Amino acid sequence: MSKTVTDGDETAESYDQTSGSGNISAPAACPQKRYAVNGVTMGTRYAAAFYAPAQLDVAPIETALRNAVGTVDDQMSTWKPESDLCRFNAAPPGVWVEVPAELLAVVEAGLAIGMASGGAFDIGVGDAVNAWGFGPSGRVPDSQRILRATAGPSLPASATLEIDVAGGWLRKRAPVSLDLSGIAKGFGVDQLSGVLQRAGFQDHVVSIDGEIRAHGRKADGTLWRVAVEQPDRTARTVARIVSLSDRAIATSGDYRHRVEHEGGSVSHTVDPRTRRPVSNALASVTVLASTCCEADAWATALMVLGERHGPALAIRRNLDALFLIREGRTMQEITTGRSWR
Repeated sequence: MSKTVTDGDETAESYDQTSGSGNISAPAACPQKRYAVNGVTMGTRYAAAFYAPAQLDVAPIETALRNAVGTVDDQMSTWKPESDLCRFNAAPPGVWVEVPAELLAVVEAGLAIGMASGGAFDIGVGDAVNAWGFGPSGRVPDSQRILRATAGPSLPASATLEIDVAGGWLRKRAPVSLDLSGIAKGFGVDQLSGVLQRAGFQDHVVSIDGEIRAHGRKADGTLWRVAVEQPDRTARTVARIVSLSDRAIATSGDYRHRVEHEGGSVSHTVDPRTRRPVSNALASVTVLASTCCEADAWATALMVLGERHGPALAIRRNLDALFLIREGRTMQEITTGRSWR
């Protein structure tokens, strides 16, 4: 969901494996200037704002950032038939498929958070996501696909996947369609931050579609400021302002991506346990974490768990989370962790 990074009088709207930073470097002891780079990726936009010497040739940085998000998209998109993820999804059970190390890392992270959340996060929901009209198959729910996706119990991805990290191989024991849309953008944000850190530009903020990671501080020594949206389907207003440094933030909500179904509308977040869109009082969940990959996945998991079980798990896991809960025409706020005090 959308957030906005504010930097003095300028605004960088938050709109995904890096190929390396080449010979990019940051000369020392030079006047610092604010640079902004943005572009298109994963059906949305990425953005980066950073401080560097005033005479910097920004073109190599722009290329490295563009390559970083392009690589993640090429590996993990469900919308590109030629992506490594789609290639794995098309492979039959029992066959080892060679995949990039970055994809394996995201799969491992997804499985870990899936188990830690009791199955509220699961990367094996590709068939259900498509059935409900949120995947590459189209924006209209398919009744026959929904029946197949929701018929009977289904195994979590952790019970169907085998990973050979050393060899770079992945295989499924049973049919499963992976979908990384609840974690890949966050990973992409981390990759953008990695590009700038390796280049020596420690003071920066990067984002993809509202998933944000901030590092260091602004030129005046203050923290980066992020506005968390009020979960309103008709307007864009601010619910909270958060100051960030060396942290990431991600939001999952029910108020942006929806499709019409049987006279109503349903949210894009699918509960892996029922294979149906979530239906609870939560309007949005925002999570702060050390990486955007973690924040992204945990925001989805807590959104699935709902207004009672979500905060309870966040407290047990010591997560910094902001829950916005609809109560009639008003919004109730629950926070966990220390960052929201």
